[in-house]
Parts: sequence; C-alpha cells; structure tokens
Amino acid sequence: MIDSSALRDKPTLTGDLVRLVPLAEEHADVFYEATQDAETRRLTGTHRVLTREEALRWCASRARRTDRLDLAIIDRAQGRYVGELSLMDVDADNESAAYRIALSAIQFTGRGLGREATRLVLDYAFSRIGLHRVWLEVYAFNMRAIAAYRACGFVVEGRLRDALLWEGRRHDALVMAALEGDFRKAEERAGR
Repeated sequence: MIDSSALRDKPTLTGDLVRLVPLAEEHADVFYEATQDAETRRLTGTHRVLTREEALRWCASRARRTDRLDLAIIDRAQGRYVGELSLMDVDADNESAAYRIALSAIQFTGRGLGREATRLVLDYAFSRIGLHRVWLEVYAFNMRAIAAYRACGFVVEGRLRDALLWEGRRHDALVMAALEGDFRKAEERAGR
C-alpha cells in the first residue's frame, strides 16, 4: 500500500551533487528558459514551446498537486537550477508510477547530475511512497539517458515504434522500468 502523504508533503532530497526541492513559482524563469532550449525539447520530444505565463502557472501549481511529485534539480556546487523531474501517473492499486526528468541544457549532462537525481527520487519512491515499480519512456537515440537509467536499475521492457516525429524523421521510444529489487541491486553494485 502506498503512502499518499509522501506525494502531498513535498520533500527536499539531498545527494552529493544535487539537491531536489519542490518545484515552485521561484523556479518559473529558469524553467521557462529551459523549455526554450532546442536540444532539451528534442531529447524530451516536446514540440510545443511554453509561454512565460504558462511556465509560471505550471511551477506555481505544483505544490497543490497531491497526486504527483514535481521537484527542481539544483546543482549543489553552483547552487543553480539545472532541471526538473516528476513522479506522476501514480497507480496506487498496482504500486506503480511514471517518471520523467529533463536537464535544462547540454552543459549539465555528462556530470552525473541526472543519475544522482534519479537515484534520489527512486529511493524516495520505493522507501517512502511505497511504490514497487517506476517506469518511463526514453527515445532510442538518447543513449546517455538510457545508460544512466540502466545504472539506476531500469530495464528495457518494450519498444514503441515510430513514437516521435522530429524534423521529418521518426524515432522509437523505449519503455523502461525499475522494480524496487532492481534498484536495490544497482545500488549494491555501485557500492551504496
């Protein structure tokens, strides 16, 4: 049985590289700027560009959502926003939820920030919320993200063929999931 208060009470989670804090109105400007980045939009398959007002409304509304968890990713070394993540589509009956993460610019990739953010939120999902399964979709061309997800215990479960049409080309999406046991084994392999 899941603990829905763990979705309602927005946590702050701290690792060596990142701090995850509740996504809020104070993040709206940097969140908006991130949505303008062409590479971020390609990696997330986001065709529509938000307006500044839509970004403000989105960030300001996250604290009121009791059915999902939206967190800003803060680089601890620089103290700046580098992206955001969500646990959403929570299925309490099956102890499952979807996951998504977006780093805001290419300069923040390859440093382990996304991997640590994913580890922190998976630990919270399994230990505090009581989930058994966390799943995601990632485009097959996003090899860096796929490697990071695998390092956190995600396993490829399937392929959605031609799921994304981007600049005239079609791309597959992979469905990946981490069960609590997969995540714990990945943590043991990493010496944590």
